[in-house]
Amino acid sequence: MSLNQLRVFGRSGTLISPLTLGTMNFGEGTAAAPEVPGPGGAARGYAPTGADESIRIIHAALDAGITAVDTADVYSQGQSEQVVGRALRGRRDDVFIATKFHGQMSANPAHSGNSRRWIMQAVEGSLRRLQTDRIDLYQAHRPDYNTDVLETITALNDLIRQGKILYYGTSVFTPAQLVEAQWLATTNHLIPPVANQVPYSMLVRGTERDVLPIAQQYGLGVLAYGPLAGGWLSGSFVLDAGKPPTRVHSLPGRYDISGPASERKLLAADSLARLADKLELPLVDLAVGFALNHPAVSSVIVGPRSEEHLRAYLKAADTVLDEAVLDAIDDLVPPGTNFVERDAGAVVPSLEYAELRRR
Repeated sequence: MSLNQLRVFGRSGTLISPLTLGTMNFGEGTAAAPEVPGPGGAARGYAPTGADESIRIIHAALDAGITAVDTADVYSQGQSEQVVGRALRGRRDDVFIATKFHGQMSANPAHSGNSRRWIMQAVEGSLRRLQTDRIDLYQAHRPDYNTDVLETITALNDLIRQGKILYYGTSVFTPAQLVEAQWLATTNHLIPPVANQVPYSMLVRGTERDVLPIAQQYGLGVLAYGPLAGGWLSGSFVLDAGKPPTRVHSLPGRYDISGPASERKLLAADSLARLADKLELPLVDLAVGFALNHPAVSSVIVGPRSEEHLRAYLKAADTVLDEAVLDAIDDLVPPGTNFVERDAGAVVPSLEYAELRRR
């Protein structure tokens, strides 16, 4: 496999590279931005990689053959989009730009969500920060349970008609929401979503049960993020490594290794690291090679924090795993397995709030 072997992005017909550069770690500086709720993890208020290095990473990725860049308005409260816009001056037409809306962009809670009112404001902000006249893929970062799906997709359909976006998609939508969006668009003579973004790795395989098959059924392009499972497949989470790095505690619940589910996850991470050692492969190569192998996956999002990290990801893109290795991974982590519910990217309200399932 090579970065030069472009893949078709679902039914859109657009060609993109097997790796997509994720920019959640990029920002104008390291100063904290206003802390507001919403998707994006630690990057909501913290940019571990400053603007100059971020731009160098983006240029290095493009020079190496990566053709797609994924960002979001909420990443460092707009700073990530600003850096991407600066980095792509003079190269915009050669890059597939994906960004997202939904997360809260100020202290005002009305500056968030998937309503028509907010989408129409949010897209203008993203266009301005990205210094472009159109967004290739505009994604709903998370489901909005307060907004009718038809309102959201009608607004996005209008943005396509206006030429401000070329395609739209979703991120971590449930199987039912994916099907509903397709059905509503078709029955209301609207342009349907063409993409879905999902977490996918050797430790986070829940999407194999239904989300990825649904994507294949409807011809959705799939951007798979988190091939290292948020650091669990970085090599730090092994039985003889002691406590995990402290930085990972920025996402409570996902890195508490004291719970029984996380203990099983730690055992699996350790076993996968030992498999990589046996194969004489870096663990990152095994992880990225696995994510790239699924036939539903169009491109794998990698989020380097440094040029060194980028080089490791670029090398991993050439990894080809044979059937024996894939069988060994299946034996260690059965297909369809998620150890922790939050690894799915979002917890649906019916599971998160007890009052919704009790009389």
